[in-house]
Amino acid sequence: MKKILIMVAIFSVIACKNETKEQGNNTFVSLDETNNGTPSPKFTDYKNYKGGTTSLDDLKGKFVYIDVWATWCGPCRDEIPYLKEIEKEFRNKNIAFVSISVDDVEDQQAWKDMVATNEMEGVQLFANGDTQFMNDYGIETIPRFILVDDKGNIMDYDTYLPSDPLLKESLNALLN
Repeated sequence: MKKILIMVAIFSVIACKNETKEQGNNTFVSLDETNNGTPSPKFTDYKNYKGGTTSLDDLKGKFVYIDVWATWCGPCRDEIPYLKEIEKEFRNKNIAFVSISVDDVEDQQAWKDMVATNEMEGVQLFANGDTQFMNDYGIETIPRFILVDDKGNIMDYDTYLPSDPLLKESLNALLN
């Protein structure tokens, strides 16, 4: 019985770590097809929590740290406090922190509520059902963090989590 409980616990941890939601019949590209140094796939006219829409091109001239997440994703929610800390530390630097919610269209209110409740800063976007950006990056699980340079090129298509101390070191080296 004890062995069964241990196996269930291990399986639960592994399942949560790679939490994903059904993406329908979408075809994902291989990560090998998305190369650092090449132009980043674009997101266009995603709903901005503060009003209007935002596209990746709107952020040219700044480095962009992208967080792809959803309200139903436990590991995504776990990163929020760390992301807020990083955003605060690098607030006056040449970097935009962009969080893209890939929640289902009918969950838009849950997204708005979570952004408000957690006082999330940075650029808060709702993909509104658009999966092209995720497909272009080959994103099959979330959370996913991406770093784009100030010219719109991919620096790292699977970069450090906000909870990883190496992110802070990396951003300090990049921005100072």
